[in-house]
Amino acid sequence: MKVISIKGTIVSNDDAWLYDWLDWDCTAPKNVVLPETGEDIEVHINSGGGDVYAGSEIYTALRSYSGKVVVKIVGIAASAASVIAMAGDVIEISPTAQIMIHNVSSRVDGDHNTLLHEAGVLEGFNKSIANAYVDKTGKALDDLLDLMNKTTWFDAESAVNQGFADRIMFAGEIAPTFAASETPMIPHDFIDKMKSAMTPDVDKIAELVANKLDARQIAKETFENSEFVQKRFTLPESPENNTNKAVPKGFGLFAF
Repeated sequence: MKVISIKGTIVSNDDAWLYDWLDWDCTAPKNVVLPETGEDIEVHINSGGGDVYAGSEIYTALRSYSGKVVVKIVGIAASAASVIAMAGDVIEISPTAQIMIHNVSSRVDGDHNTLLHEAGVLEGFNKSIANAYVDKTGKALDDLLDLMNKTTWFDAESAVNQGFADRIMFAGEIAPTFAASETPMIPHDFIDKMKSAMTPDVDKIAELVANKLDARQIAKETFENSEFVQKRFTLPESPENNTNKAVPKGFGLFAF
């Protein structure tokens, strides 16, 4: 079964290059490549959301797909990512995962007329997004808009109870062991420094190996040309050719 990952920020195709250059996780519509065979697919989601239009495009592509779409929320499905999650024919959520829904936001400069206009645009976006939740949960539009207005978080159990997910992953199985700790996490800059320090210096290793091989070759040649070897393995002189002094061919098989 093909697995499609929705990880990191949801971005437009035009903006994805910058995230890739910075080596930041992101998902753009172009990254969601659906099989032409119509086979069943799994969509793994761990995203805090992002661009509304990009999220809508991904949601629409998944909803339009001819095969079965199984969504697995493995971390967080917030904002635009929660909309994408609603595209699943079956939505599973990890017992440690969460879903978050809220109002759309934007950054606008201008006078009061501009801001009032933008407020109307945002309300329209909220209703558009809420339609995805209505279709999945069966709740009334106004009820969902109210939940969005409050910025509502759902853990695995409440997500299933409220209709945002169909079942909790691992339910009925031996529960995996999870750990929580107040011990502070190692800073990323320290991890990067350790990774750099532990990365082998390939050039240095190659130099050492080359030097070692050169030393062994010199030692081998010195041994072969030594007086002891020449006396021990030199063939008797031929009357016809008194210069015929050589080490037997078999000697080349010795390792030093």
